[in-house]
Amino acid sequence: MEGISKSFPGVQALRDVQFEVQGGEVHALVGENGAGKSTLMRILGGVHQRDAGEIHLRGQPVEIPSPVYARMLGISIIHQELNQVPALPVAENIFLGREPRRAGGFVDWKTMYARANTLLQDLGLPIDPRRRLGTLTVAEQQLVEIAKALSVEADLVIMDEPTAALTVEETERLFRFIRDLRPRGVGIVYITHRLEEIFTIADRVTVLRDGQYVGTYAIGELTMDGLIRLMVGRQLTEKFPKEPVAAGAPVLEVRGLTSRGRFTDVSFTVHRGEILGIAGLIGSGKAAVAHAIFGAIPVDSGEILVDGHPVTIRSPSEAIAHGIGLVTEDRKRLGLVLGMSVTANITLPVLPELETAGFVRRREEAARVTQAIRDLDMAVASPEQPARNLSGGTQQKVVVAKWLQTRARVLLLVEPTRGIDVGAKVEMYRLMVDLARRGVGIVMISSELPEILGMSDRILVMHEGRITGEFPRETATQEAILASASGRIHRA
Repeated sequence: MEGISKSFPGVQALRDVQFEVQGGEVHALVGENGAGKSTLMRILGGVHQRDAGEIHLRGQPVEIPSPVYARMLGISIIHQELNQVPALPVAENIFLGREPRRAGGFVDWKTMYARANTLLQDLGLPIDPRRRLGTLTVAEQQLVEIAKALSVEADLVIMDEPTAALTVEETERLFRFIRDLRPRGVGIVYITHRLEEIFTIADRVTVLRDGQYVGTYAIGELTMDGLIRLMVGRQLTEKFPKEPVAAGAPVLEVRGLTSRGRFTDVSFTVHRGEILGIAGLIGSGKAAVAHAIFGAIPVDSGEILVDGHPVTIRSPSEAIAHGIGLVTEDRKRLGLVLGMSVTANITLPVLPELETAGFVRRREEAARVTQAIRDLDMAVASPEQPARNLSGGTQQKVVVAKWLQTRARVLLLVEPTRGIDVGAKVEMYRLMVDLARRGVGIVMISSELPEILGMSDRILVMHEGRITGEFPRETATQEAILASASGRIHRA
């Protein structure tokens, strides 16, 4: 790709960008949110059309008018945002629009399920191809999306945040598969905000900043700090800006909580001003615990106490009434209404407070939103900007701002930095510290061990629906957490 430029109304997304991938190479593409990475790849995948520049494939100039044509050329994209049909089985999602056919044009179901099963086994996924996709976790759905892209047998595979929802174990499984693709001459474009992965899997890295080309480097030429400087144009002095906060009285207590098929006998306490981290592999039940506390999934036994008082939570509205907020792992599907404005999303849970005789007091609403944008330093063009047009980091801030409007005393953060860049991550961590200072109790559920170790005051570990480990910040190590996540019992 040479001299690629692309603009959208009011935004110059790319300006004179170049990018090259060789067969058998893993080429990382990095930059902050808004740097133009996804736009560049959508041009390569036929989703957008460039305003200027040239694309050469196998040495020949090409036009790529549509995603279907891109697939015909051997280009396959694993998008950051899942494009799936939850009501259909896994196999049908993998081969959607490309179903194998028998004579007469009928779908060859037997062949389709057999091929899907082989793909899933190659990725090491213990998933029944007949299982309905919507019953899988976000991480499992992400792995199915990877299987779908690889089913095309492409010459060039673009992976946009493929590990955003994956644990260390699942990520290493994907890396093994990527290494198997190299000898076949498949070129791989790898986009990620988890910079440590780049030094593990990539051969070269290209950096974009503000829609412009910064440079391409062999991975051995760079350090982590050097790469961050190239991306953000400044030095990030502290990756995890954790500050000690004196823990107050218990704000949330969970006693013997059980949700059949998800987790069993989970008990813990969160104090005011404390950040409690919960780690675990895919299927450990860690995210389900947060959804159960929030009333989004049923609880079969156990009790929840807020500020020392037992509460009944059968729905999210009851959780909100008790001062509990949930930042979900899937902010676009469950955390935001993408077509609505920043204002509408931020004030959604407190509309009854802003109503008089069925009408919203717009001046008061605008004042609240303006204050929230200022407090969280949100990069928005206008409070009326649709949420879908924001960067991942700003979208996450909007979700947090929504719960701050409710004056939540407990915040459940599930994968709080999923899919946001290194600069936005630091901002999110600083926000967590600020909330802890204000006395908010925070439960941070994350698949990123550096994040768990760097930001938690205390760490719980789950395995197969049970708590198998508890570590104070001072003695927690990555090795000990992984051992507990694999089923080895440890109590501080």
